[in-house]
Amino acid sequence: MDIPRIFTISESEHRIHNPFTPEKFATLGAALRLEPGTRVLDLGSGSGEMLCTWARDYRITGTGIDMSPLFTEQAKRRATELGVTDQVEFIHGDAAGYVADEKVGVAACVGATWIGGGVAGTIELLAKSLRSGGIILIGEPYWLRLPATESIAKGCGAQSISDFLTLPDLVGSFDDLAYDVVDMVLANQDGWDRYEAAKWLTMRRWLDANPLDDFANEVRDLLTSEPKRHVTYTREYLGWGVFALMPR
Repeated sequence: MDIPRIFTISESEHRIHNPFTPEKFATLGAALRLEPGTRVLDLGSGSGEMLCTWARDYRITGTGIDMSPLFTEQAKRRATELGVTDQVEFIHGDAAGYVADEKVGVAACVGATWIGGGVAGTIELLAKSLRSGGIILIGEPYWLRLPATESIAKGCGAQSISDFLTLPDLVGSFDDLAYDVVDMVLANQDGWDRYEAAKWLTMRRWLDANPLDDFANEVRDLLTSEPKRHVTYTREYLGWGVFALMPR
């Protein structure tokens, strides 16, 4: 079980696999008013930065599930580095359908709502692990402005314009699902740059070290096209945020 190889190459040096920065995760943790001992479930936990830093800063406990063996091992190393191995655990597995054995105070899916077939399905899945009075976190892209054509949407990494909503429509969709939006923290252009641009040096160094690899041509094509694609499309059209929700 693993994610596509291009991600384990291009994001192998990332601690955060979305457009958030460490400062944004700190802001989110403070906004949630996390109490020591709060249990957090993170589906699609990546390299574990959210759980590990919150364990250090707010003394939460938590479990992260991710399909990538590489990212899961990086999360375990990060927990050791921050001295929180007794507070968090990371499991290599499929987060789709995962329900915690014990109800949690925060159930999160920050940037991997495909596991539930979209936002609504992921919220439904997370709710199965949530204790009464708990908070669901959803990390999701949204259109800063609607693309004029489907080709622009594809330049942003979407299959079509309908893949994402505008920010007002996304927030409104939570209301339609009978959830209150109790907070949100939005990424900015610097976060997008750090997420996207950090891949380029990683890919270049991988190419220099693996010129004969069967995957080298694909990585070379991506490194050639990605800088222009990012500044033309993602940076101009796509936003991203984490939304804190509570069921009514």
